[in-house]
Amino acid sequence: MSNRLKIMLVDDQKMANFINKKLIAVTELAAEVIDYTLPEIALAEVEFQKPDVIFLDLNMPVINGWKFLDSLTEAKNFTKVVILTSSTSEIDREKAQNYTQVIDFLIKPLTKDIMLSLKSKLY
Repeated sequence: MSNRLKIMLVDDQKMANFINKKLIAVTELAAEVIDYTLPEIALAEVEFQKPDVIFLDLNMPVINGWKFLDSLTEAKNFTKVVILTSSTSEIDREKAQNYTQVIDFLIKPLTKDIMLSLKSKLY
């Protein structure tokens, strides 16, 4: 399968982005990965970057994942979003279902198997 996906990682933890980039490379999930530790910059560049999918952390300073999703929705940007969180809150999981662009809700840290299982949702 030829891989042309472009993934945008948005997580305020540099290490989380580093690990996820490695997992994406190992599983050949995407052709291109761009990562941001400042969600406000990611949000400003989403239209320019045009990712196929955004891996979005929920718990971030300044703009959390929910505000990020609200901003995408207001901009009528329906890029697919995979929520990555360390929260096991059922409330968060239910809230995520209110956003049409959210295709998955995953608990960090991600693993190779989780990345491989995402392939079917992204292609």
